[in-house]
Amino acid sequence: MRKLLSVLAAVLLTGCASIADAGYLAEVSVINRSTGERLQVYRHGGRLYVEGKAGERYAVELRNRSGGRILTVLSVDGVNAVTGQSAAASQSGYVLSAWSRAEIAGWRKDMSDVAAFYFTALPDSYAARTGRPDNVGVIGVAVYKEYVEPPRALLDAPAMAKSEAAGRLSAGDAASAPAPASAQASSEMPAPRRKMAEEKLGTGHGERLHAPTQHTEFRRASSTPSEVIAIYYDSRQNLIAQGVIRRYAHLPQPFPNGGFVPDPS
Repeated sequence: MRKLLSVLAAVLLTGCASIADAGYLAEVSVINRSTGERLQVYRHGGRLYVEGKAGERYAVELRNRSGGRILTVLSVDGVNAVTGQSAAASQSGYVLSAWSRAEIAGWRKDMSDVAAFYFTALPDSYAARTGRPDNVGVIGVAVYKEYVEPPRALLDAPAMAKSEAAGRLSAGDAASAPAPASAQASSEMPAPRRKMAEEKLGTGHGERLHAPTQHTEFRRASSTPSEVIAIYYDSRQNLIAQGVIRRYAHLPQPFPNGGFVPDPS
């Protein structure tokens, strides 16, 4: 069992809110940090997309839908948001207690601070600036259940040996297996893209934000995630070019309201 990190101030009790995508263990949303609004999610080709705007700060909201603790390994542009390593599901992540939520607003710098996430042109993204531009444009969350020791009467020696599993971190050290339903489809590699209307968006390494965390112990119930949720993002122009957003999605309405004819102002 390894010592991991745990979200301290950011974890709150869950409330009613719209979500980007829900597995059976976790929900993931992308939040505009200026307005507090959740970005609208578009479903296209079995994947989830959100529209980003250059310069806009954002956070990834994680919600635990279960009655037990979970480990969430957060990847942004193919980079682990806690360790800065090229992301793998076996790495460190954030542990969420039962029915709790956390907003991860940046790259973990130490136990007190993160560097803000913001949408930016690909060359300015953290991944590109560290020589890893190939996976820019996707946010991924691998979710693990916690191992719970069964009653000893139900265990024999071989079963106990078999149950040994690697543990990771909790909500603070920022920890992709087949996911159920829509989450599984969204984690597949994207199809070849159409020509972009403008330069692709990535996620930058912004100003320091106070986001204290702490270490905790967590033992994974299995070596592979219980589910993986992937959310792709790009500019509106590029999402239109790819067919994710319809070019004329907001047509004028012939009967937007009722009533009689008022005098013009």
